[in-house]
Amino acid sequence: MVLVAHGSRDPRAAEATRALARAVGAARPGLSVVPSWLDHTEPGPAAVLRELAAAGHRAAVVVPLLLTAAYHRRVDLPAAVAAARADAPGLAVRVADVLGPLDGPVDGALLAGLRRRLAEADPGEYDAVVLAAAGTRDARARGSVGRVAAALGAALRVPVRVSYASAAPPEAGVAVARLHGRGARRVAVVAYFLAPGLFHDAVTVAARGAGAVAVADPLTDVPELAELVLRRVGATGRQGRHGGGPGEP
Repeated sequence: MVLVAHGSRDPRAAEATRALARAVGAARPGLSVVPSWLDHTEPGPAAVLRELAAAGHRAAVVVPLLLTAAYHRRVDLPAAVAAARADAPGLAVRVADVLGPLDGPVDGALLAGLRRRLAEADPGEYDAVVLAAAGTRDARARGSVGRVAAALGAALRVPVRVSYASAAPPEAGVAVARLHGRGARRVAVVAYFLAPGLFHDAVTVAARGAGAVAVADPLTDVPELAELVLRRVGATGRQGRHGGGPGEP
């Protein structure tokens, strides 16, 4: 299995990916789990796939560590897989879906991981929650974030609003302030991030500045995220037996 993260100049992000790889490997003993990155950190997915082929592996599953199917999933990852296939045609490569929802329901493991991080941040009760995401100009991707917010709100039984760290409004502080303005006294922020970094740091500062009572950590290597990765891998196998896998570039 090849995990493919976005990549960041912040070394904490790469360590979070390695931690998730270890968690997935621990959940499935005997499975080889190799982390890779699309940018800023080596190795890239194409290099990993070529190395696996050179070592004699005949099949690999690529799992995008992405929460939306935006540019990196639509463009960068298919290009990397295509390059590896060209160099190693004997290696069968399947590509799993991203970890966030596409057109279907939000996976319960994803919601459970977000709720775990929220409870760790502050086990108290909240009047409202902000789901803080990285941000994208892709309308369909923003729609998927909105579905996660709706599902989380139904599970928590409180209003959940979306904020973005870049590319789209509102930012976290504005979202927290708006909820306060509508009567919410205790507002918490759930981090819809897989790893720490500058975006999560900015969300924390803005949310705290607006009066948020808690800001959750990124998902990183929570057990539910490792479970979700394995589910995505299992889904590629089921699709393959019925003629083609999901997310094929």
